[in-house]
Amino acid sequence: MTRKGENIYKRKDGRWEGRYIKSRNSAGKAIYGYVYARSYRELKSKLNTIRANITKNITSNANINCSMLTFEKVSQEWIESKRVHIKESTYMRYTFLLNNYINNIIGNYNISSINDTHLENLSIRLLTQGGKDKQGLSPKTVLDIISLVKSILRFSISRGYSSTYTGNSIPIKQNAKEMRVLSRKEQQILTMSIIHSNNLKDIGILICLYTGIRIGELCALRWDDISFSEKTLTIHNTLQRVKVSEIENGKKTKIILSSPKSKCSLRTIPLPDELVDILMPLKTDSTHYILSGSSDRFIEPRSMQNHFKKIIKKCSIDDANFHCLRHSFATRCVEVGFDIKSLSEILGHANVNITMNRYIHPTMELKRQNMNRLSDLFAVK
Repeated sequence: MTRKGENIYKRKDGRWEGRYIKSRNSAGKAIYGYVYARSYRELKSKLNTIRANITKNITSNANINCSMLTFEKVSQEWIESKRVHIKESTYMRYTFLLNNYINNIIGNYNISSINDTHLENLSIRLLTQGGKDKQGLSPKTVLDIISLVKSILRFSISRGYSSTYTGNSIPIKQNAKEMRVLSRKEQQILTMSIIHSNNLKDIGILICLYTGIRIGELCALRWDDISFSEKTLTIHNTLQRVKVSEIENGKKTKIILSSPKSKCSLRTIPLPDELVDILMPLKTDSTHYILSGSSDRFIEPRSMQNHFKKIIKKCSIDDANFHCLRHSFATRCVEVGFDIKSLSEILGHANVNITMNRYIHPTMELKRQNMNRLSDLFAVK
């Protein structure tokens, strides 16, 4: 027999079992405790006592923390609790955002006093005055910052430092940014301008254009990541420059070589035969970085981005950033009939929805081809 609404029911062994919320995890999800008794009345009494004690402790903690715990203190506890579970680059990014955009604005507020007004003011200030030039941060960056604040607020609830405010009522409008995709003509011009080059940076552009790998993954590639016998390229690492929370050796950033952003990004990609033929004569020692031809010197993403800009300018191609090579690869794959599951795995996505929504950009040519399939319906017999 179940007592609806009370989380109490009678077990098959004759005992009564009751359930209560003893805490919440960092996502705000309830963690339950259980208590048992021989009768409903006894169990009800036990549950009332336990719940009263929990409420008393939470209230006591809230009263203490209301005067002692600031948002900054809780954020420091949160970031340290996350440190062992996230990549170094992610830890450094969180720390940078906290130090430069969050704690300098709301860090001194009591954690239990944070409300919609504080988050709305934070959002407006960052959108209009944020950034090094004080011209405002992008909606995407502000969205990341507010998401970080919300994570800390949920952590505060799970630790009993504050009550129920999660900040979920604060939206950040983010306009969809149009992705730049090279047209077929532009891709042909770019390919023909670098296909016979001995410059390893040019070959790097070619690799990305015909495999869709990310710029950080390209910069981390060594020759032993390519199997010429199997005609495959394997992604093990990514290289990126990240901002440091404190200036190290006079520098505000540093290069990190680490595993890719997710397990799905660890992947093996079949190479087109033409690309294998181009790469094979260029191969040096297996430990050498492909872009630098050295085992102890790499080419960083910023340098590749600058080199790419010079190449497309030389080719009289409209301005684009390096990531457009990845968009262009995905678009060409769809145009020639790739199945989406295969393409999703080649790109290193967790699911096909990411591939469909983010990287596939049907061209007018493809739309026209699809529309012309309706032509047979006009035939009059």
